[in-house]
Amino acid sequence: MRDRVDTPLRDRYAVAGHPVEHSRSPYIHARFAELTGEAVDYGRLPCPLDGFAATVQAFAASTGAGLGPARGCNVTVPFKFEAVALAARLTPRAALAQAANTLRFDTDGWQADNTDGAGLVRDITVHAGVTLQGTALLLIGAGGAAAGVLGPLIEAGPRRLVLANRAPGKAQALVQRHAALASRHGVVLQAAALDTCGDGFDIVVNATASSLAGAAVPVSGHVLRAGALALDMMYGPAAQGFLAWAAEHGAHGRDGLGMLVEQAAESFRFWRGVRPPTATVLADLRAAVAEDSA
Repeated sequence: MRDRVDTPLRDRYAVAGHPVEHSRSPYIHARFAELTGEAVDYGRLPCPLDGFAATVQAFAASTGAGLGPARGCNVTVPFKFEAVALAARLTPRAALAQAANTLRFDTDGWQADNTDGAGLVRDITVHAGVTLQGTALLLIGAGGAAAGVLGPLIEAGPRRLVLANRAPGKAQALVQRHAALASRHGVVLQAAALDTCGDGFDIVVNATASSLAGAAVPVSGHVLRAGALALDMMYGPAAQGFLAWAAEHGAHGRDGLGMLVEQAAESFRFWRGVRPPTATVLADLRAAVAEDSA
């Protein structure tokens, strides 16, 4: 008689935010689990605007029928700043950003990480095939999304990086927190208002919620040099206005799907100790989004 082989219980993870109903993260992490053989179950965790901490803590303490314990979660808008306060320990990149998109429920105290910047840099350099070294880069926004990517963008070595925001003081505070890092990497780091941020940038990254809200791109087309890379962190229908704006001004538009997949891979590695392959997952996800948008 053949010995019975027990299937390991799948550890539970989720994406926490408001809203999360249309998040693609469950699909991405299901594919990662399939490709790596990791026993993972990943779902959605809708959080009330005034109940993020309580919702995540309840999830961490919960049990799932036929499943293993909750081991961690991703955090999306608008809770990335709040996520830091839930952790006993921060990775260096989460500490610098003072914002987190990944929590790991370690038994000796939760740990927070921010994988957004690593995901963005990898998407630009690997999937888009664009170097960051020596470029002039404009980052639009100074909220949680911008805070999470600024450090890794600096470490990638652009010649000049301008952080533009509707409230310049908020951008200046973020610049000051990253000033030492910029100095070590020889990057000229500046804060600016949206209408005085300059022009002719090689790379423009939109880290604001303007696309999600259906608003116009918050900067002039003059910020783009001919042939520049213009990347919006949104994807699907929300990014179409930005992509049309980029094309109108002679730039190469890119949405945030690649960043989404790459930051998810970094989170998966943070939780499981293995980094999943991403190229196939990104190609499949692009096909699925295109089909849904048709």
